[in-house]
Amino acid sequence: MSEEKRNEIRGKVLRLGDLVAYQDGTVASRMIINKPSGSITLFSFDEDEGLSEHTAPYDAVVTILDGECEVWVAGETHRMGEGETIIFPANVPHALSAITRFKMSLVMIRE
Repeated sequence: MSEEKRNEIRGKVLRLGDLVAYQDGTVASRMIINKPSGSITLFSFDEDEGLSEHTAPYDAVVTILDGECEVWVAGETHRMGEGETIIFPANVPHALSAITRFKMSLVMIRE
């Protein structure tokens, strides 16, 4: 999303899940804040889609907006649904996979 598009949603009441649509067979994303100090990105995952195990240099806060997924953090598995949040610690391996179609917000705080 361009800076111009991000400016259009500032100062408005939003339903985050409405800002990113499901797309068959893929993962879609929409960045709504992108600053040197951090970012907020919305994702939609079709059923059976996911993100393979990886690490990030910063803490990441994931909140499920719709649907269900499974997440793995440092070898531990968690099933998550709408309204639930998890913090992925910096430099710790994590991954996620859709159980049903799901949407999430990702808040990345940079140090």
